[in-house]
Amino acid sequence: MTRKPYNILFLCTGNSARSIMAEGLVNHLSEGRFKGYSAGSQPMGRVNPFALETLEKLGCDTEGMSSKSWDVFAAPGAPQMDFIITVCDNAAGEACPYWPGSPTTAHWGFPDPSHVDGDDDAKRVAFAKTAQAISQRLRLFLSLPMDKLDGLSLQNEVRALGSQ
Repeated sequence: MTRKPYNILFLCTGNSARSIMAEGLVNHLSEGRFKGYSAGSQPMGRVNPFALETLEKLGCDTEGMSSKSWDVFAAPGAPQMDFIITVCDNAAGEACPYWPGSPTTAHWGFPDPSHVDGDDDAKRVAFAKTAQAISQRLRLFLSLPMDKLDGLSLQNEVRALGSQ
């Protein structure tokens, strides 16, 4: 029996870099087991071009990616999330909307590559490093035996990944 993909929402304040990269990477790495989404508490309204370039270099589909409010996913008719992961410290400390279905939540902080000073090459290196860190954490996450863990155990495992 094939299970429907798990829905996972990555949150960041601006939804322009880290959460976007996490969305693209989970869709790419999970081979259909997960459907990634991203949003922000105060979306910038545009995706950082270095985030898209980095994802494309890694073979990720970037079609339709956009910077959007997390309210989109709290609205009636929105996909119900199984997991919600904050990827920036600001979003982790904010009061989130109500998420129906009691999804597993965790914080996985990553440095913001869009704050790196320097030329385009320095920025590309920063985005590549952040993408690598997100990929490493996602590979650990994707290796968890989702169907064998009860809710509390899964919550603890997903949260523990944030300190790796």
